[in-house]
Amino acid sequence: MLYVYRYLFPALWFGWAAYWWARSRDVKATVRQEPVLSRVLHIGPLALAMALVWAPSVPWIPALQLRLLPRGPAAFFAGAALTLAGLLFTVWARGYLGRNWSGTVTLKSDHELVTTGPYAIVRHPIYTGLLLAFVGGAVGRGTLAGVLSVLVAVLALWRKLRMEERWMREQFGETYVAYSRHVPALIPFLP
Repeated sequence: MLYVYRYLFPALWFGWAAYWWARSRDVKATVRQEPVLSRVLHIGPLALAMALVWAPSVPWIPALQLRLLPRGPAAFFAGAALTLAGLLFTVWARGYLGRNWSGTVTLKSDHELVTTGPYAIVRHPIYTGLLLAFVGGAVGRGTLAGVLSVLVAVLALWRKLRMEERWMREQFGETYVAYSRHVPALIPFLP
């Protein structure tokens, strides 16, 4: 059972990353891409969020090890289920984006506005799924470091989302504005 506790979350994330990498090869040509510094400003915090949720400890900040949930199988497996659900939601969204997908904020050649599948539930289902996966990691870890990881991930993805929203409004005009009036950005059923 010790192996399950040690390796389940990394296995979920590594499996997801392998899928993501494999699918990243078949995309449309990029016609506009965010600057490198902009990418670093959301990739760096996401890496920090990942480290916070899965580093064994943060010895230079002992308060981050404060336990908020009791250690045990209930929190661990609830967290694993949330992580799996979040990662699967991103996979579903990635499938709907098809060749329009990019890991950075870009506009593709013949870019299409996708509004079906998970994009009919939220405008940014990949970010929603990632945030749910981070929440799952925080629940599974059960410490203040996990909560901080979620906050850092929210800030990083919110920054990226705002840039993406601006570019989508520029590209698709009133069509995107109307879509965003009816479909929430990140949390289903919230305006």
